[in-house]
Amino acid sequence: MLLSIVLPAYNEEQNISNTAKVLAGLLEENEIDYELVFISDGSRDATLELIRKAAEENPKVKGAEFSRNFGKEAAIFAGLELAAGDAVVVMDCDLQHPPETILEMWKLWRNGAEVVEGIKESRGKESLAYKLSAGLFYKIMSRLIKVDMSASSDFKLLDRKVVDVLLQLPERNTFFRALSFWAGFRREYVSYEVQERQYGKSKWSSLSLMKYAVTNATSFSTLPLQLVTVMGVVSILFSVALFIQTLAKYLSGTAVEGFTTVILLLLIIGGFLMLSLGIIGHYIARIYEEVKGRPKYIISKTVGKIEKRM
Repeated sequence: MLLSIVLPAYNEEQNISNTAKVLAGLLEENEIDYELVFISDGSRDATLELIRKAAEENPKVKGAEFSRNFGKEAAIFAGLELAAGDAVVVMDCDLQHPPETILEMWKLWRNGAEVVEGIKESRGKESLAYKLSAGLFYKIMSRLIKVDMSASSDFKLLDRKVVDVLLQLPERNTFFRALSFWAGFRREYVSYEVQERQYGKSKWSSLSLMKYAVTNATSFSTLPLQLVTVMGVVSILFSVALFIQTLAKYLSGTAVEGFTTVILLLLIIGGFLMLSLGIIGHYIARIYEEVKGRPKYIISKTVGKIEKRM
């Protein structure tokens, strides 16, 4: 049985060689047949060259490079498509996902699990701003998709049948972490401690994380659209209450002249309208992208022996 490990990489030249050696050593020591699938997401450094060097040293290493940066989601799905294994593990190439946990995942899969989720026991050392933005991101996504994602990650093992289901999905805007929950199948969990990076630094900023949250929220859930209706109801209730108050003061002869109330009402309603238009516009943009039918990614170069599993 073959285990494929998919490793998305963006400007990770400092980690490629070490990651390939650590994973190869671990899997060979435990007599697990494997392949390492690196996907360079339009990296601007020597990531591809290091992948090529690793493939020359180890024939079980292969990879591909995108024509430009398409994002982590595209890199994950490209790796799933190129992976030939009976089981596929997705993990970060900086080894913050501890390699030893793969052995636990493999064992659970051999015992019948079809999806093995990696659950974080802690997030490791991160700045306060990053922890707050990450916490907000996971709270928003948990509410939107009705799945607790506070400790979830992209670190997981998928059976071949699960991989095939995900690859058959026609949508272009994907959210791998949530789609693995959506797909169902028999699920097991393993916990792990996030490791410190040995080389380089994270490519995620608070701003990019929030953009990632918005994109995934609108690609996976319609709840933001329902907020438009909620804001409309709030505006109506507020207007009715203000009308009753104004009428009561007029009838009692205590009405106060001025435009303060009118201005506040216009600002509130105007704010709701603009926010509603923004939400609707974002969904229209997602529809526009899906209708065009462009591919999730474009592979410009490949490394090693690439054989798509039929």
